[in-house]
Amino acid sequence: SVNSLKSNLKGLRRTPEGAFSRSCSNSQGCSLRSRRHRLCEEAMEKFRQFVVFLGAAALLGSLSVVIVVIWVLHWRGGLAWDYGLLEFNWHPVLSTTGLIFINGFGIIIYRLPWTWNIRKPLMKYIHAGMNIVTFVLMVISLLAVFDFHNSKKIPNMYSLHSWIGLAAVIMHALQLLLGLCTFLLPCTPTFIRTFYMSFHVGVGLFIFGMSVTAAEMGITEKLIFSLRSGSNTTLPYSQSPPEAILVNTLGVFILLFGGCILWIAIHPEWKRPPEHLKENVGGEDASILNKTNVSAEIGNENIPEGIERLRHLHFEDVGQRATF
Repeated sequence: SVNSLKSNLKGLRRTPEGAFSRSCSNSQGCSLRSRRHRLCEEAMEKFRQFVVFLGAAALLGSLSVVIVVIWVLHWRGGLAWDYGLLEFNWHPVLSTTGLIFINGFGIIIYRLPWTWNIRKPLMKYIHAGMNIVTFVLMVISLLAVFDFHNSKKIPNMYSLHSWIGLAAVIMHALQLLLGLCTFLLPCTPTFIRTFYMSFHVGVGLFIFGMSVTAAEMGITEKLIFSLRSGSNTTLPYSQSPPEAILVNTLGVFILLFGGCILWIAIHPEWKRPPEHLKENVGGEDASILNKTNVSAEIGNENIPEGIERLRHLHFEDVGQRATF
């Protein structure tokens, strides 16, 4: 009972610390405190892992964008809209920025803990906005490629890179359209949103994987065409000139960036907590988790009921909240 717990606690306060630890191991208050401490430790460990992968993704993605800009400005002559090689240079810049960097962070935007206080409808608009920006950049990127090919009488859509790349853009457009109709139109029934959600997530990850694959093939294809044997301006690709080393490094960074994004996206413990959990766990269960004084916990007349409710609480979700 609560009264017996109070008397036991008063007696324990007058005993040595070791005796206190042994005696309170079977009390409800100390059990609750130990469980809360374990949850906090697990949550902090998950948070550290999340920060490591998020920091790596931010660094690798930013470096990828910077390197591709340096590549086209220093070695490929710069950027222009002239139906020539300078217009083609927009393709790797916009593809890396849009379909890799912005699209990657659009996938994990819901998992950033500092966005969990933002209402879900607003987060939907942010997620949709990032995907719209990605689509616009990719349309401009494809226009640059087709303009260059058509002006130079180069066939279109003959390589595996072009097949996978265009398929990724088309699937991204369909994904964006279906997502807008399903999740942003208020008239869409809830059961349709629930049914489509798993497909939306799975297809989004698949498109991102296709984008990374197309980027790897595209930069290799560009180096092979540009650094050919017999050129008077540069060493061939096989002799690893500085441009080749830089662009190969770009490919490694893009691959590692994709790995970090997918690693964050597939871990359920880093998901955004459900709205009802964030709103409703702020009552008695949250007060039990947040108390640091055992005597105050035992002084609460409703503690037996609170402990019973805590046993049925979804600890994974609580851990997610604690990471914030």
